[in-house]
Amino acid sequence: MRIYLRNHPEAAPGGCPADDFQPYIDTFLLDASRCPLGAVLILPGGGYSHRAHHEGDPVAEKFNAMGYHAFVLQYRVAPYRYPAPQKDVVRAIKLILSHKQDWYLDKLAVLGFSAGGHLAASSAMLADKIDAAENDKIDAVPAKVDAMILCYPVIALTGEFGHLGSGYNLCGQDSAVELRRTLDMHEAVSENTPPAFLWHTATDQTVDVANSVEFAKKMWQCGNICELHIFPKGPHGRGLGMGEHDLAQWPELAGNFLELNAGFSRA
Repeated sequence: MRIYLRNHPEAAPGGCPADDFQPYIDTFLLDASRCPLGAVLILPGGGYSHRAHHEGDPVAEKFNAMGYHAFVLQYRVAPYRYPAPQKDVVRAIKLILSHKQDWYLDKLAVLGFSAGGHLAASSAMLADKIDAAENDKIDAVPAKVDAMILCYPVIALTGEFGHLGSGYNLCGQDSAVELRRTLDMHEAVSENTPPAFLWHTATDQTVDVANSVEFAKKMWQCGNICELHIFPKGPHGRGLGMGEHDLAQWPELAGNFLELNAGFSRA
């Protein structure tokens, strides 16, 4: 089932119809379930310039196979700028949680890859700063997620390990560094940040592994639940592992984390 998110679509900057994109979620619900199950909202990566297909539907199907409901969000990217993607994910969370009873949902995690990991983290920690109102009853639903799964995530947009390209795509080439610095997600961690599972490869030459390491360190310093896996080798953007046996372990590890450390139920 496909659900478009917004009642009041915004045209792309510049007024080019070819750039107009209306965000939506595709649902992957376990039809046989008659008891509440945990769910993941999946945010494909793409540097805030595109959305990688291999980090969307196949991941939802994998989590279905592990006993979780799943959703895939196709959010706005450049030429749309901050906070457009954040509005989309906050609206998606509210919409999903508004259906908790009829969709038999237990808890909800955000699961993001690369720049989608940045979007996932910002949805968990900045939701109260994002105005995603569409003037309907869904506006009143709190956009509160119960866990994060961050896969080779962009965490910082500035600094020595920040992914500058994602920052420019999200905020614009001429954006002030002060704005991008407010979106460095390791600096937003607090004692209220929900549990997080992260994985990265040590040899990722696109998004520095320090993004995951620094985020995990901040989580532990705040006394939060956080699990970090650093695999010794592998390039960026491997999705479900792409045939690499060690990387292919991560979905099961993440599924166990949700169940054992964040209280999620699964079929």
